[in-house]
Formats: sequence, structure tokens, C-alpha cells
Amino acid sequence: MSDLDYPSDLRYTSDHEWLRPGDDGVVRVGITSFAQDALGDVVFVSLPTVGDTVATGDACGEVESTKSVSDVYAPVDGEVTGVNPALDATPELVNSDPYGEGWMFEVRVSDASALDAFMDADAYQQTLG
Repeated sequence: MSDLDYPSDLRYTSDHEWLRPGDDGVVRVGITSFAQDALGDVVFVSLPTVGDTVATGDACGEVESTKSVSDVYAPVDGEVTGVNPALDATPELVNSDPYGEGWMFEVRVSDASALDAFMDADAYQQTLG
């Protein structure tokens, strides 16, 4: 396998995004270490706007790397409550700290039970084969 990291306190999507549920119905979203590794050096990140309403599966941003451009998808229905302003100046944080300073956006989830559908770290790693 690889030495990539998958924190056990997060939930994961099949689109290689992670969600960190908060106490207030807001989830923080980013891409996994597998995704950032596959992308290569991230040079630009486009994020949704605070106040946007997003629906599960909608493309709501882009990550541009030296290799390709990939969509960022909304993992849940809800309202965007925050975006990571640091990524404007330092998009490489997605590579260096994908679960910390490289987070992308936050969404107030319209249905908290939707989080139950996401994979835990073990199940996600099984999908990577």
C-alpha cells in the first residue's frame, strides 16, 4: 500500500473527498491524500461562494494541478458557510496538509443523517485497492 494518511475521525466519499462533521451541523470538506497525490502539485483552487446552496454531486469548484483540472463535488445538500481563503495565495496547502490547512469549504448540512452514508477510513482505504 502507500504511506498516505486517512484520519479515522473523518468520513470519506467515493470521489476522494473527506468530511469532518462539526457540532453545529456544519461539515468541513477537502480532498484526500490519495486525491492530492494523484493530482500532483496543486497550482490553483476554485471554491464555491459563501451563501451558495449546493446539492449532493454538484460540481462546486475546481482543483488545478500541474497534471490536470478536476472538479470538486458537493458531498451533501446544504448552504456553503465558509471557504478557505488561504488557498487563494497558497493552493499547495492542499498537497502539504490536505486534512488541515488545505481544507476547502464548509457546508451547513440540510439533513444530518446524510453523513451516515459515507465511508469510514477503513472502508475508504478498501476502495483504493
